[in-house]
Amino acid sequence: MKIQENISLKKYNTFNIDVNAKRFISINSVYELQQLLKTEKDIFLISGGSNMLLTNDIKKLVVHLDIKGISIDRENHDDVYLTVNAGENWHEFVLWCVSQNYGGLENLSLIPGNVGTCPIQNIGAYGVEVKDTITRVEAIDIETGKLIEFSNAECNFGYRNSIFKNEVKGKYILTSVSFLLTKKEHQLNTSYGAIETELTSKNIKTPTLKDISDAIISIRKSKLPDPKEIGNSGSFFKNPVISKKHFDKLKEKFPKIPSYTISETEIKVPAGWLIEQSGFKGKRFGEFGVHEKQALVLVNYGNANGKEIFELAEKIQKKIKQNFEIDLEIEVNIIN
Repeated sequence: MKIQENISLKKYNTFNIDVNAKRFISINSVYELQQLLKTEKDIFLISGGSNMLLTNDIKKLVVHLDIKGISIDRENHDDVYLTVNAGENWHEFVLWCVSQNYGGLENLSLIPGNVGTCPIQNIGAYGVEVKDTITRVEAIDIETGKLIEFSNAECNFGYRNSIFKNEVKGKYILTSVSFLLTKKEHQLNTSYGAIETELTSKNIKTPTLKDISDAIISIRKSKLPDPKEIGNSGSFFKNPVISKKHFDKLKEKFPKIPSYTISETEIKVPAGWLIEQSGFKGKRFGEFGVHEKQALVLVNYGNANGKEIFELAEKIQKKIKQNFEIDLEIEVNIIN
């Protein structure tokens, strides 16, 4: 366990932003983390680096959480209970579950990042949210160094939200996540987005978990850039939820506006559509811009800095407000 000095964080964030960590350490176990916290409290945590935009050098001690391991806690004829350490790659974990015929996470294939960050923003895609499979989250209290357990209910999950983004933000380091997955009679979700179309194109009428995972990987690859090739953090903005009254007004002006009904009074509108209608899709500004296939994704083509990308995000927010009277919320954590 050694603290290094002046380390570039380019390879530790999926936007590939080249900022400097004044001090840096990689942690491989809960015990190492507890020992570190005895002397270091003012830290900046980085795991998969998939949901952040770094806009400045980091003066705090940067702690790279690299705790690995998957364990089966218990299982029965129908279900399996797993605990997965925070440093495991999310997509690799999903593929492992699919290979074991453990159902519940297949719709969340190819989401970037590590397992430890999945509860923080309650990751979701194609009609599934991770909160539906999480049983508990284990975390270390930064102040005391003690391990704390949060039940699903205590995580206070919401749309791309949790207690870890709000009430207890910055107080805990998530070290593992436990899941309840199915072994039989999987509840397959194929109705969202283009999943059915993808399955039909392959003449699949009775899909397996792998079929659904493969379909989603194919869809995501066709729309989203690979961070290894083009720096990005996936969806940069949340899909806004507006009142039905507001939506009906927009529908009169924009008859083709897509939507998803949340309740009798609330409608979700795709942020990507709003951004595209405002003329930003595919726009490039030197080394950064909006992805050509998915307007929800801001990209670093090589040597952009975080401030430039954040300024672009603010321009998009301003334009969406002007055009649609909608406040577009940023999903990515902006690190100033």
